[in-house]
Amino acid sequence: MLNYQLTLTTFEYKLERMNRYSDKSGSHIIKDYIIDERTLETIRREMVSRQTAESIADVFKIMGDPSRVKIIYSLLQADLCVSDLADVVGISQSAVSHQLRLLRNFRLVKSRRTGRKIFYSLNDHHIINLLSECLEHIKEE
Repeated sequence: MLNYQLTLTTFEYKLERMNRYSDKSGSHIIKDYIIDERTLETIRREMVSRQTAESIADVFKIMGDPSRVKIIYSLLQADLCVSDLADVVGISQSAVSHQLRLLRNFRLVKSRRTGRKIFYSLNDHHIINLLSECLEHIKEE
């Protein structure tokens, strides 16, 4: 109970300070930060929906496995079959097939049959751009 009262008191203190340091434009100045209500309203209005945010998070989750990243990177270089991917990535064919199924379900890769072999490729340029941006980000560190 004491922690709750301290939190409420801290909130009330911040609210009092915010009101005390308001300027005429409707912005609130707290220490070195300026909170502009119009900016916040614009951000709220343009915020992605919960469903879109979850879909974006799912794409990052599916790309969050090193084996899947290696598969995607390999497919960035060339269209490959399961046995070639297994050899390049260094995992079993069944593991590659499992990872490809997950990647296909999220529309990150697509397949095409040529004779008895199935070749996999990246679904579209968005995946290429996403991986390229990640690589650039890592190189900057």
